Amino acid sequence: MDKTTTRLAIAAGVDTAVVVAFVAIGRNNHDEDPGIAGLFSTAAPLLIGLAIGWLVARAWDQPFALRTGLVVWPVTVAAGMIVRRILGDGTALSFVIVATIFLGVFLVGWRAARLAIVSRRHIV
Repeated sequence: MDKTTTRLAIAAGVDTAVVVAFVAIGRNNHDEDPGIAGLFSTAAPLLIGLAIGWLVARAWDQPFALRTGLVVWPVTVAAGMIVRRILGDGTALSFVIVATIFLGVFLVGWRAARLAIVSRRHIV
Protein backbone atom coordinates (compact mmCIF):
# COMPACT_ATOMS: atom_id res chain seq x y z
CA MET A 1 0.00 0.00 0.00
CA ASP A 2 1.46 3.37 -0.97
CA LYS A 3 1.63 6.40 1.35
CA THR A 4 -1.43 8.11 -0.15
CA THR A 5 -3.59 5.00 0.16
CA THR A 6 -2.40 4.47 3.73
CA ARG A 7 -3.24 8.06 4.70
CA LEU A 8 -6.66 7.74 3.09
CA ALA A 9 -7.37 4.47 4.91
CA ILE A 10 -6.26 5.92 8.24
CA ALA A 11 -8.40 9.06 7.88
CA ALA A 12 -11.46 7.10 6.74
CA GLY A 13 -10.95 4.64 9.58
CA VAL A 14 -10.63 7.34 12.23
CA ASP A 15 -13.68 9.22 10.93
CA THR A 16 -15.71 6.00 10.86
CA ALA A 17 -14.55 5.12 14.37
CA VAL A 18 -15.64 8.57 15.60
CA VAL A 19 -19.16 8.07 14.23
CA VAL A 20 -19.43 4.51 15.57
CA ALA A 21 -18.10 5.60 18.98
CA PHE A 22 -20.70 8.39 19.14
CA VAL A 23 -23.47 5.92 18.40
CA ALA A 24 -22.11 3.30 20.81
CA ILE A 25 -21.88 5.84 23.64
CA GLY A 26 -25.40 7.06 22.93
CA ARG A 27 -26.85 3.56 22.78
CA ASN A 28 -25.12 2.69 26.04
CA ASN A 29 -26.37 5.87 27.76
CA HIS A 30 -29.92 5.04 26.69
CA ASP A 31 -29.65 1.38 27.76
CA GLU A 32 -30.26 0.11 24.23
CA ASP A 33 -29.30 -3.37 23.09
CA PRO A 34 -25.49 -3.50 22.90
CA GLY A 35 -25.54 -5.87 19.89
CA ILE A 36 -23.60 -5.15 16.73
CA ALA A 37 -26.71 -5.19 14.51
CA GLY A 38 -28.38 -2.45 16.56
CA LEU A 39 -25.17 -0.46 16.65
CA PHE A 40 -24.80 -0.46 12.89
CA SER A 41 -28.47 0.15 12.14
CA THR A 42 -28.31 3.21 14.40
CA ALA A 43 -24.96 4.31 12.94
CA ALA A 44 -26.01 3.81 9.30
CA PRO A 45 -27.58 7.27 8.75
CA LEU A 46 -24.53 9.03 10.16
CA LEU A 47 -22.17 6.77 8.22
CA ILE A 48 -24.08 7.67 5.06
CA GLY A 49 -23.76 11.32 6.11
CA LEU A 50 -20.03 10.78 6.62
CA ALA A 51 -19.68 9.34 3.11
CA ILE A 52 -21.53 12.35 1.72
CA GLY A 53 -19.28 14.63 3.77
CA TRP A 54 -16.22 12.95 2.29
CA LEU A 55 -17.61 13.47 -1.21
CA VAL A 56 -18.44 17.13 -0.63
CA ALA A 57 -15.04 17.79 0.98
CA ARG A 58 -13.19 15.69 -1.61
CA ALA A 59 -11.52 14.28 1.49
CA TRP A 60 -9.38 11.89 -0.53
CA ASP A 61 -7.34 14.87 -1.76
CA GLN A 62 -6.22 15.94 1.73
CA PRO A 63 -7.72 13.53 4.27
CA PHE A 64 -5.69 14.90 7.21
CA ALA A 65 -6.28 18.59 6.48
CA LEU A 66 -8.12 20.64 9.08
CA ARG A 67 -10.18 22.17 6.27
CA THR A 68 -11.35 18.69 5.31
CA GLY A 69 -12.63 18.10 8.83
CA LEU A 70 -14.35 21.48 8.86
CA VAL A 71 -16.35 20.42 5.78
CA VAL A 72 -16.87 16.75 6.67
CA TRP A 73 -18.27 17.59 10.13
CA PRO A 74 -21.34 19.73 9.30
CA VAL A 75 -22.16 17.75 6.18
CA THR A 76 -22.05 14.50 8.19
CA VAL A 77 -24.42 15.93 10.79
CA ALA A 78 -26.84 17.50 8.30
CA ALA A 79 -26.96 14.57 5.89
CA GLY A 80 -27.09 12.06 8.74
CA MET A 81 -30.08 13.84 10.27
CA ILE A 82 -31.85 13.98 6.92
CA VAL A 83 -31.33 10.24 6.44
CA ARG A 84 -32.56 9.61 10.00
CA ARG A 85 -35.75 11.58 9.22
CA ILE A 86 -36.28 9.69 5.97
CA LEU A 87 -35.95 6.40 7.87
CA GLY A 88 -38.39 7.58 10.53
CA ASP A 89 -35.78 7.87 13.29
CA GLY A 90 -35.77 10.73 15.75
CA THR A 91 -34.00 14.03 15.29
CA ALA A 92 -34.83 15.71 18.57
CA LEU A 93 -33.10 19.05 19.00
CA SER A 94 -31.08 17.74 21.96
CA PHE A 95 -29.84 14.83 19.83
CA VAL A 96 -28.87 17.15 16.97
CA ILE A 97 -26.99 19.43 19.39
CA VAL A 98 -25.12 16.56 21.05
CA ALA A 99 -24.28 14.99 17.67
CA THR A 100 -23.07 18.33 16.32
CA ILE A 101 -20.81 18.97 19.31
CA PHE A 102 -19.42 15.43 19.62
CA LEU A 103 -18.79 14.98 15.91
CA GLY A 104 -17.30 18.47 15.62
CA VAL A 105 -14.93 17.93 18.51
CA PHE A 106 -13.73 14.60 17.18
CA LEU A 107 -13.95 14.85 13.36
CA VAL A 108 -12.15 18.19 13.46
CA GLY A 109 -10.28 17.54 16.69
CA TRP A 110 -8.20 14.58 15.61
CA ARG A 111 -7.06 16.52 12.57
CA ALA A 112 -6.22 19.57 14.69
CA ALA A 113 -4.27 17.40 17.14
CA ARG A 114 -2.36 15.80 14.28
CA LEU A 115 -1.58 19.21 12.79
CA ALA A 116 -0.29 20.45 16.16
CA ILE A 117 1.94 17.38 16.55
CA VAL A 118 3.31 17.61 13.00
CA SER A 119 3.87 21.37 13.33
CA ARG A 120 5.68 20.92 16.63
CA ARG A 121 7.99 18.31 15.09
CA HIS A 122 8.99 20.81 12.41
CA ILE A 123 9.67 23.54 14.97
CA VAL A 124 11.88 21.44 17.23
